[in-house]
Amino acid sequence: MNSLVPLPFIIPLAGAALSIVLGWSRAIQRVISVSALAATLGVSIVLLVEADDQGFVVHDAGGWTAEIGISLVVDRLAGLMLVVSSLVLLAVMVFAIGEAEEEQRRVGFHPIYLVLAAGVMASFVTADLFNLFVAFEMMLAASYVLITLGGRPDQVRSGMSYVVISLVASTVFITVLALLYAATGTVNMADLSVRLAELDPAVRAAFALALLVVFAIKAGLFPLFFWLPDSYPTAPGPVTAIFAGLLTKVGVYAIIRTQTLLFDAPDWMGIVLISVAVLTMVVGVLGAIAQDDMKRILAFHIISQIGYMIFGLGLFTVAGVAGAVFYIVHHIIVKTALFLVAGLVAHRAGSSRLSEVGGLVRTAPVVAVLFAIPALSLAGIPPFSGFLAKFLLVDAGFSAEAWVAVAASLAVGLLTMYSMTKIWAGVFWGVPEEEPSSPPREAGRWGTLAMVAATGSLALASIAVSLWAGDLYDVSERSADDLLERDGYVEAVLERVP
Repeated sequence: MNSLVPLPFIIPLAGAALSIVLGWSRAIQRVISVSALAATLGVSIVLLVEADDQGFVVHDAGGWTAEIGISLVVDRLAGLMLVVSSLVLLAVMVFAIGEAEEEQRRVGFHPIYLVLAAGVMASFVTADLFNLFVAFEMMLAASYVLITLGGRPDQVRSGMSYVVISLVASTVFITVLALLYAATGTVNMADLSVRLAELDPAVRAAFALALLVVFAIKAGLFPLFFWLPDSYPTAPGPVTAIFAGLLTKVGVYAIIRTQTLLFDAPDWMGIVLISVAVLTMVVGVLGAIAQDDMKRILAFHIISQIGYMIFGLGLFTVAGVAGAVFYIVHHIIVKTALFLVAGLVAHRAGSSRLSEVGGLVRTAPVVAVLFAIPALSLAGIPPFSGFLAKFLLVDAGFSAEAWVAVAASLAVGLLTMYSMTKIWAGVFWGVPEEEPSSPPREAGRWGTLAMVAATGSLALASIAVSLWAGDLYDVSERSADDLLERDGYVEAVLERVP
């Protein structure tokens, strides 16, 4: 079973190479991409089941142990992230094939998308910080291309901001890695967990803050989120969906992994994280309600919802971290579905601006239903998954007596409901006040069916999260135990060192 651990990123990389070789046929590229992502989903499910049963699935690349080689680890958190990420990657690829715009026009779309998928998967299974950096760079290199597909001036301008900020974050990251290696002689996270404890507390605190800043840029935390609202909405629809659903969550995953595994969760770090989480929630939702474009509203909500996840982590309790894990799974699915709906709206009406769209509840009732399900979930309306995720965090906050954060999360939930109502009233019930900026696009019968099916599959997945919330929470709780009781992770990796 250990030999399966590298497959979630090897399969997409092999698919990317094959897609380049056979790039003369778009049909073959599509078969390769869908097959590779479906296989990745299957392997991810097997690894999650095995990790939940055994606790940790460890693979030493090339047979070299962690002391001198590269270790790959799937625990419960990594397994959950692999499954939900491969699910949305597959759904968005089906949507892109149905849309047949940049996917049809650009021979490089499929291999670049698969490289992005490989980078995301590698981020979750790597057990050392240098290979986390490599995975990030693989993911970011692909995203630099995808975010500017289409070549419009606004795309290039926003894409350049994204590239510059990402390069700055990467430069800081590799600098911190060099300093960590100089101080400890290792970048293996299990080994670092042991060696960092031997350093002066002030040095440990500096490293903890430095890594938090690096990953906060990638996650879109306050005040380092400024690049996100302008960059994501200008990209092609499927690209925006996968960026919104996954890329920031990779940053959140890295924050959770490093702050729990490498450091001792001091009280001051909990205060820092909760303070940043509250500001992120509030600023994000205020930005959302000030917008008049569906995509920009949803982009600001990415920021706002990241705050909830960091709130749960900042409590450093089993209930709080379990709530954060549950929230991540819910949010990846729901946010991706909402951006796919935004793509359907743009196809149907020619625009996603609230002033240029209206009446879709009558002309496109299926799209209205597909929006309503994830929108109600994002707003936290029972019995949808968002309500359950927020309830878990609020309950954990009450137990930890984090009154300000709890009050902020409840207020932000109400404002989120308001902004979702604003989209519903403008796009689906309202009357257009202006002519659409571009004519409606026709994807054809089968193309439309593929787009609706992909979006519907994620809407159903969000319902499934609600229906099997107990089972998902149990896995999330066991994940939180693994994260906070880090000895199990350390022993699983280092006991293999002779």
